Amino acid sequence: MRRPLQRSVELRLDVHDRVDHMPGQHYVVRLTAEDGYTAQRSYSVASAPGDPLVELFIERLDDGEVSTYLADVVEPGDELEVRGPIGGWFVWDGSTPALLVAGGYGVVPFLSMLRHARAIGRTDLLRIAVSSRTMAELPYAEELVAAGALIVLTREPHGIRPAGRLTPDDLVPLWEPGQTAYVCGSTSFAEAASQLLVGMGLPAADVRVERFGPSGAPA
Repeated sequence: MRRPLQRSVELRLDVHDRVDHMPGQHYVVRLTAEDGYTAQRSYSVASAPGDPLVELFIERLDDGEVSTYLADVVEPGDELEVRGPIGGWFVWDGSTPALLVAGGYGVVPFLSMLRHARAIGRTDLLRIAVSSRTMAELPYAEELVAAGALIVLTREPHGIRPAGRLTPDDLVPLWEPGQTAYVCGSTSFAEAASQLLVGMGLPAADVRVERFGPSGAPA
């Protein structure tokens, strides 16, 4: 485990009898207290299917029963109860073109897609756009920059681009025929980005959305 960003932790789990996941799937981490109380949370997988370990990226939320334990208490060698991989809608099979649009920690499942694409030699199939408040708050920033992802920051300029939200002008150059669009982020970001894509002319059926938040959806 390591702490690449403030208020976050990256866990790499050795899952016994694991089944290879598909990029975009998630695992459920379940905690059980001594009195029998349980809490669980879903986390998207960041590692490629061929990675021998399952990598999860956890944002520490002050009121998060699971995230605070994973960030503050768990140490290397501890055992966790996990279930997965889960999900069949928000997955990429590695053979079709995809436009990946993420907000903040929504980049996590796209790292699995990117790493898988590198492993099979098909990075040409992916186009990536990421929105974050600042570069310091963006998970896997260096890896995304190295992959040529479009990075838009809302609180500071990035390169020659001033601070601001994603716009159609940002996304149009990334579009190509036959793409499926994947959108992942907070509820507000996911709704805005999906409406942006549909407004550009992408059929709603070609836009797959994954929201995260306190409801327990993947993050």
